[in-house]
Amino acid sequence: MIHLRGASFVYQAPDGEVEALRQVDMDIAPGEFCSVVGPSGCGKSTLLSVISGLERLTSGTVEVDGAAVCGPSDKIGLMPQRDQLFPWRTIRDNVTLGLSVLGKRTPENLAYADTLLRRYGLWDFARKRPAQLSGGMRQRCALIRTMATKPKILLLDEPFSALDFQTRLSVSSDISRIIRREGKTALLVTHDISEAISLSDRIFVLSARPAVVKNVHDLAKLRGLSPLEWRDTEAFHTYFQAIWKELDHHE
Repeated sequence: MIHLRGASFVYQAPDGEVEALRQVDMDIAPGEFCSVVGPSGCGKSTLLSVISGLERLTSGTVEVDGAAVCGPSDKIGLMPQRDQLFPWRTIRDNVTLGLSVLGKRTPENLAYADTLLRRYGLWDFARKRPAQLSGGMRQRCALIRTMATKPKILLLDEPFSALDFQTRLSVSSDISRIIRREGKTALLVTHDISEAISLSDRIFVLSARPAVVKNVHDLAKLRGLSPLEWRDTEAFHTYFQAIWKELDHHE
């Protein structure tokens, strides 16, 4: 579903060129939930920008669903760090905003958005404003807004970082359940190793800038438990320590 080969990206900064990505190879299969972890400023968000078509590679290739990425595509939905809900719009109006922007506000698509609101517990709040919802409910609303346009791929750029720890645990588990139930392919960027381990089928560990792929951890065989249950296992702590060391932290 997502394929990168020799993906390199250099951008111009005020003090000269900055090499963000260097020869990154990555393959993500349909229906996989993968995460990217790495040191701060290593190029994780740049990687999402390249995959989403917001940035063009300096060299190398990126393909999504069998086609080269040449710009933004309706096959990809991006969920940013903040929910970015408009405070003056109702929850339903926020959820259907993407449909309006893309010219897809058809009866069929509106009905699908309403189905998502009902399925994931927000229908009773459809006429409320964002300020009347909890942080977790706002993030769920943001995800439904992204899914309402029916993308095949979801790119999540630290979507839980603004939440307190307890809420973050619950919401990340909730969002993961929704994404898996809807059969989406997902790529999560996060600084939280525990979050990456508990949610992902595979984890790509990036080096400091310029980012290269240092290692890939395959956790798919351990996906029988929920994210919260998974955190209490011995295997969870083994993976955490391994990735912690790969990120050049000290014990």
